[in-house]
Amino acid sequence: MIRTTVPTSVRKGSALVGIAGLFVLAGCSGTPAAEDTSNSGESSSAPSSSSTGSDSASGTYVDGTYTADGSYQTPESVEKISVTLTLADGVVTDVEVTGDPQARETEQYQGAFIDGIAAEVEGKSIDDLNVSRVAGSSLTSGGFNAAVESIKEQAAA
Repeated sequence: MIRTTVPTSVRKGSALVGIAGLFVLAGCSGTPAAEDTSNSGESSSAPSSSSTGSDSASGTYVDGTYTADGSYQTPESVEKISVTLTLADGVVTDVEVTGDPQARETEQYQGAFIDGIAAEVEGKSIDDLNVSRVAGSSLTSGGFNAAVESIKEQAAA
């Protein structure tokens, strides 16, 4: 006898696998939206938390200029950037980022990031820095955030 219908247990199992797959994919797609929301939330709440953060950070970090390197993974290679921050009372007064792009596309994204980073971080407490996307570049921010963590350790009083 040739069966022309799929057994109920196979159909139920396939349906469960499909639903589980949807939950996994929904979880993956929710992360970037959360990052974008937190980034816009940072910019709107930064002035009030910046003044509070600078009061508590004034005894935490030694004023000065600090440099650290950060790296991040792209689809083509591992890229590196160098970050120099000048701190006064725990607040970033100057930022300089230099890149060493290994791929042509990376050169474009690092350039856009470098052009836009000052507007995102100058005048903010170092404790409030956590960029997720600058001028369309989201991967470069990973290297920047890693360098900032290193600078926090260097500048700790």
